[in-house]
This record gives sequence, C-alpha cells and structure tokens, in this order.
Amino acid sequence: MVTAAACNRVDDCVFIVSCLGFIVTLHYLLSLSAWIFRTCFRSEKNLIRTYGSWAVVTGATDGIGKAFACQLAERGLNLILVSRTLQKLEAVAREIKAKNPKARVKVVAMDFACGDLSEGLRRVEKASEGLDVGLLVNNVGVTYPKAMFFDEVEESVWMKIVRVNVEGTTKVTKCVLRGMLERRKGAIVNIGSGAAAVLPSHPLFTVYVEQFSRSLYVEYRQYGIHVQCQVPLYVATKMVSKVAFIEKDSVFIPTAEAYARAAIAEIGYKPKSIPYWAHSVQGFFAHCIPNSLLDAWRFSIGVRRRNNHKSFTSDVKSTFSGHVKAIK
Repeated sequence: MVTAAACNRVDDCVFIVSCLGFIVTLHYLLSLSAWIFRTCFRSEKNLIRTYGSWAVVTGATDGIGKAFACQLAERGLNLILVSRTLQKLEAVAREIKAKNPKARVKVVAMDFACGDLSEGLRRVEKASEGLDVGLLVNNVGVTYPKAMFFDEVEESVWMKIVRVNVEGTTKVTKCVLRGMLERRKGAIVNIGSGAAAVLPSHPLFTVYVEQFSRSLYVEYRQYGIHVQCQVPLYVATKMVSKVAFIEKDSVFIPTAEAYARAAIAEIGYKPKSIPYWAHSVQGFFAHCIPNSLLDAWRFSIGVRRRNNHKSFTSDVKSTFSGHVKAIK
C-alpha cells in the first residue's frame, strides 16, 4: 500500500521537475524573443555619430571585406582600404567612388603574409594621421589551400596563416587603437569563424583565435571602445569556394553583400555576434548536438574534401599529361 508520505514525495518531485521545465522553457522563449527583436526590429547604430567618420578595412579587395567597404561608404563613412595588391585596391576605390561620389577613399598596399610588416604599418599610420578613424574591420585572413592533416601542412603555409591571422591583425589593431584611445571612442570588428565559435572542432583546417577579441573588449570598453568578434559560417566567397567546394549562395550561405549588411547592423552591440540570421539558427541547433557527434561529422567532411581534392588533382595531372603527349 502506498503511504501518504510516498505520495507527497512523488508530488514534490513532479513539482520540482515542472518548475525546472518552466524555467528552461521561459529561458528559450526569452532568447527567441530577443533574437527576433535583434534580427527584425533593432535599428543599427549611426556609426559616424557614435564612433567617427573614417573606417579602416583590411582584406578589402574581395569577399566580405569589399562588401563591408562598399556598404560603409553607402552609410557615409570615408574609407582606408588595406590589402596586398595596389591595382585591386585602386579598382575597388574607383568602384566605391563611382557609386558614392562624396566618399573619400584612401588605399594602402600591405602584404600581411610578408615577414616584416613595419613598412605596411607605417603606411597605415600615415594614411590615418589626423583623421577621425572610428571603425576598424579586421577582415584579412587565410586558411589552408585545401583540407589537410596538420602533419601534411608545409611550414610556409602555417607560418603564413600565423602571420596574417594573428600577427597582422594584432599589429593593425594596435596601430589604429592609439587614435581611438585619444578620442575615447571607436569600434573594432574582428571577423572570426564559426569553425571556432560555433563548432567544437574543425578538423583538417585551421581555426581562428576568438579570445583576442573578448580580452580587448574587457580591457577597452571603459574607454568608449567597443570590440566585437563577428562569427560567420559559410559565406559565398572565393576563399570558401576553394576550400569547401561551394559554388553559389543559398538560404544558409549568404552572399558577401547580404552578410555585410547584417554584420554592420550588429556593430556596437554584443562582444561576440553571429550576424546573419540563418547562421544563428545553425549555431543554435549545433549547440543542441553532442560535441562528439559534431566532431565526427566535421571530421568526415574534412576527410572527404581532402580525398576529393586529391582525386581532382590526379585527374588534372592525367589530363595535362595526355595533352602534352598529344602535342609531342
């Protein structure tokens, strides 16, 4: 026979479980409401009034960097474009000024992959001297040329990745930060990757450093400088098409222009953001899946891309050899 005490214990357990379920449900409903507000209703900051009239954009001749530059110019900002090739920089500058005649655009050729960045940094300092530089977009970045196990990566490749993604970004940030500290305002946006912030691992590819952005955010928010790490997943750019064999955009793979539009709307808010709405949906479901399953899934994708690249390379070599023999 069930005693009254046992019934009370069962009732207490049911009550506790119900309360926990209510708290979890309320948490997700509040998170969903906040996400809908951010995505659909919150207005973007007036970047000129909040931070300054000039922006520095690295990696500005293609992909996300170019899209950022074009859309910042549409919002009235003047630009200092930094990238490796002067001819491409000048072409992008002409394109921007043709669409935005009032925009002032300076270009700085700087090879982030070279050993000594001092000359390029001096050019950035000279170009920004006396200007109200209120925004820095650290977009420049590289990854492996193809999926590879780490022991297969040549030293020159991973050294280039370190120089560009870590050393170059760090030094440009320090260069621009001085002026922001003097004016007590500014925003620094570091373009990271979902490979580090959303997924637990990204086998056979390099990952990005997110801690740098968070640490700077904590250090400099007291001086009116907002540092943010933005986390895109796949965006339809040339770099992504090379390493992930993605040829066109889709619902979950936006164009660089669509991504930049969402990214600019996020500047000045949270220290870490997944700007594009479909990427944030993917990130939510990724956090609901055990890391071990995500690791296995990402590893299988990396291995498949590695094998596909080897097969493609072999086919190209065979075709080329056949053409050479036919010519002979």
